[in-house]
Amino acid sequence: KQLQDILKEASRRFSIPTPGLENQLKQENFILGSSTENMLQCQVLSVMCLIALSSQDINLKTAKSNQVMHFTFRDDKHWKLQQIQDARNHVNQALQLLSGRNESYHFKTGAEVNKLMDAVMLQLTRARNRLTTPAAMTLPELATSGLMKMFTPPMPGDVMVNFYINLSKLCLTVYQLHAMQPNTTKNFKPSGSSVLHNPGAMFELNNAKFEVSQVHKVECVVPWLNNTLIFFTISLQLCQQLKDKISVFSSFWNYRPY
Repeated sequence: KQLQDILKEASRRFSIPTPGLENQLKQENFILGSSTENMLQCQVLSVMCLIALSSQDINLKTAKSNQVMHFTFRDDKHWKLQQIQDARNHVNQALQLLSGRNESYHFKTGAEVNKLMDAVMLQLTRARNRLTTPAAMTLPELATSGLMKMFTPPMPGDVMVNFYINLSKLCLTVYQLHAMQPNTTKNFKPSGSSVLHNPGAMFELNNAKFEVSQVHKVECVVPWLNNTLIFFTISLQLCQQLKDKISVFSSFWNYRPY
């Protein structure tokens, strides 16, 4: 019951809507950052609604030009944060496991309790991992992702962006690209998958070769994500404590002298 209450509170943090009440969801504004480091200026105003980014304002100023480029999300588009959706789904699965028995149910064996705790802990660990471990992507995957089609006006061909969750932070990475000479073969080594690619990373797309010339990352803390991670930790500790108690009694019954 205590575990259920904590997970219900964690689930509530994800603002799962009641059908028909989606338009009543609270929107949150986040300023991710502003910096002139490496001649790349980036200012972002993000609105996170439920589990999606519903509007973005991005201003970029690169070393190539003093002109500030302005981009926004298309009005008809929302960028769904898959990490948050997956974490929410795992929390719900953990709650379903705990709700599968009514309050009058009596567990018959310690092994039955352990089996339930293991299943719940698996879902909670997966939920936590989705928030703490962003997905690694190759640069071609990033260049062709749906996120690059979200902006108006369209992003120029020498700029790529990526949004992701890391622990309790919403992160934005901006990549400035340099087109390599078509006949370049010397020292060309395509980079692999990574959450954050470094300057000098290379990739090929549509028979054209590119190199990352500048990387800039801005981020901000999302308070309710921090609270959710704390709920996950407390819940996992409760599960383990219950398993430990079962283990103590199992040892007593297995080895008591007659």
